[in-house]
Amino acid sequence: MNQRILVVEDEVKIANFLKRGLMEESYLVDLAHDGNLGLEKALTGSYDLIVLDIGLPERDGMDVCQVLRSKGRLTPIIFLTARDSVHDKVLGLDLGADDYLTKPFAFEEFLARVRSLLRKAQQQADMRLRIADLVLDSKTRKVERGGLAIDLSTKEFALLQYLMENRGVVLSRMDISEKVWDIHFDTTTNVIDVHINRLRKKIDHDFPVKLIQTVRGAGYTLGEE
Repeated sequence: MNQRILVVEDEVKIANFLKRGLMEESYLVDLAHDGNLGLEKALTGSYDLIVLDIGLPERDGMDVCQVLRSKGRLTPIIFLTARDSVHDKVLGLDLGADDYLTKPFAFEEFLARVRSLLRKAQQQADMRLRIADLVLDSKTRKVERGGLAIDLSTKEFALLQYLMENRGVVLSRMDISEKVWDIHFDTTTNVIDVHINRLRKKIDHDFPVKLIQTVRGAGYTLGEE
């Protein structure tokens, strides 16, 4: 699948130049010529990368970046701007941008930075497990469902990760005890059932679709009903 890039640039010649060059590299490209439209497209569309000018009409590029990050949007952002002061670079990166390239620039360098950010984004995506609207990031050890952060203990996180890595597979209590607790299963303990119930309350209780399923006499599995 071709990767889609949003270019938010008010200078039409530069925007069209970037679009042509990126399309020649087989990227899909959308354009926006002001900050408000750029923010709207970024919030409603699905993009692999955003190229963002700072000095935009309607809404400053710094503000666009800040709003996107405040809403939890992790799409890589590269600032492409004439502002070359250290202060502006530091501010842009602190607001959540992933890279900062000043004008004028060599298109070959721009493409190299685009490729680098897309590679990093793919590597990070490979660290995330997703089932329905449940997302587990094994790198940051964060869990979200429906965009809401879920606080898990270390053992609850390990249990959920094991269930998600084995989506649709019925895992016995013995499987879980050996993989998550690293102990031989004790038939007299209900520790696994207790942790499953705690996990279920956190990730299923407030959502209409229940993901943790009990398979009577066999164990547990995770997946959409």
